This record gives sequence, C-alpha cells and structure tokens, in this order.
Amino acid sequence: MVTELEVVRPGPLTTVQDLGRRGVAHLGVPRAGALDEPAMRAANRLVGNDADAAVLETTLGGVALRALGPVLLAVTGAPAPVLVDGRPAAWGAAVAVPAGAVVEVGAATHGVRGYLAAAGGIAVPPVLGSRSADLLSGLGPAPLAAGDRLPVGPPPSYRPLPDQVPLPAPPAELVLRLGLGPRADWFEPQSVAWLAREHYRVAPASNRIALRTDGPAVTRARGGELPSEGMVLGAVQIPPDGRPVVFLADHPTTGGYPVVGVVPPADLAGAAQARPGTPVRFVLLPG
Repeated sequence: MVTELEVVRPGPLTTVQDLGRRGVAHLGVPRAGALDEPAMRAANRLVGNDADAAVLETTLGGVALRALGPVLLAVTGAPAPVLVDGRPAAWGAAVAVPAGAVVEVGAATHGVRGYLAAAGGIAVPPVLGSRSADLLSGLGPAPLAAGDRLPVGPPPSYRPLPDQVPLPAPPAELVLRLGLGPRADWFEPQSVAWLAREHYRVAPASNRIALRTDGPAVTRARGGELPSEGMVLGAVQIPPDGRPVVFLADHPTTGGYPVVGVVPPADLAGAAQARPGTPVRFVLLPG
C-alpha cells in the first residue's frame, strides 16, 4: 500500500537523502547524499529497502511525522528517543506504525545526524538521478517544513529483515586518515608534519558542505592563489586562516584554496556524527 508521511515538526534541519548524484561533477553539480552512508544503508536494510532508497536525514533535533497509512519505519545514526503516539519505540530496529500515528524522533543524545527509513523509500521526484537535497546548489527537495507531505513508495518485495544492524558509536575523538596531495608542497614541510601532531576540534560552523576545524594554522611555503581546480569528497582545503576544512557531501566541485590532502571516504561517516568541540586527529598515510 502506498502512503504518505506528513511533517508535524521538521526539526532544525531535516532533508531527503539517498546515495547522491554520481558522475555529474563535470556539470558543476555536487554529489550530495547521506553524510553517514553506513547509517543510511543500515536504516534501509532494517525495513527491507534497497541500499539506495531515499531516507530522511535529521540534524541534532530530530523530526515528527504523521503516518497517513500503515508504514514500517527504522531510525539509525545518532542515538535518539523514538516515540509512536507518545509511547517509546525501538531505535535501530524496524517499527510498524499504524495509520494516523505520530512518530517522533527526539533530540540526538550523542552524535549529530539520524536516518529515518520507510519501507518503500521516500518517493520524491529524482533530479539528475538522485532524490537528495543539495544545500549548496539547491537541487532536489527543500529541507522539510511543517505540513509537507512526503510520498512513500510501494513496500519492497518480502525479504528477511535483520533484528538489528551493528554501527559504531559517534566518535569521542574523530580520527581522519590523510593522504597528502595534490598541493602539499604549498605548505611548510614542518607545518604539514605538525598537522598530524597538533590538536584540532570540530568548529561550530561545520555543516553538510564541510567539517571545519579550530586549532593551529597550517602555514604556507608560498604566496599567491591557485586557479580554481576540481574538488573531491574528503579533500582537506586550507583557507587563508590556515585551519583545515574537510569537504563533505555538499562540497563545491571546484575551489581555489590549496588542498593539502584527501581523507578516504570510509572515514567521513565519523565526520558526519562529530559534534562541535569533538577532538580531531589527522593521521598521515604513507606514500
């Protein structure tokens, strides 16, 4: 049965996300997609969806939705209380929600971003092959607002559902491996070496575009500016203040500040869940 979810409380920032727009960077279109991809995949798996089905990504404050028909839901990512019509329900497990019931995902107790999957997926129209909201370019659906109605696709064919899907806890310390290049030579060698020894913290200005850091400046070995060049997911750009910026899913496709190195995609799920003030440690990869 096809149904809808009506937004009762949108939370501070709740967006529709899937695995993002792949293969369109040459058009100047960012990738977008879920910041914590393993948590998104886990939520989909719990309700029997394919891994790329669209979900809701919440930020810190959760969301409240009214089910306009019966639906199977699961919430993963940042741990948070889940209520169905005011009664406690399971987090990290599939929950059958009857028609008319209000599902509330409360404020995250740890971490930043939660993922709510509905069996059948959030069926908003795709744009350039993805249903993801891109906050940089404005592509895809706008962030949720009270009164919005979100269509849910037909439930998937029967498949055995897991009772739970293990996921790591939000990081007490964010450890990011860093492969140097392509512009590491724009910085003092000693400063690059210190990058792995100094103490950084997640800055409050972090968002879906980038994780920003507070800490010691990485000093340049040369002046001037680069022409704009392509940017990739996980690129660590050093702006004029010298504090590393780690590009996340909504990052621009080009940029003019030098990139000292790139963080592997596997490390970025932790960046999605690191709250402001979380210690950040860069680990230089060999080679």
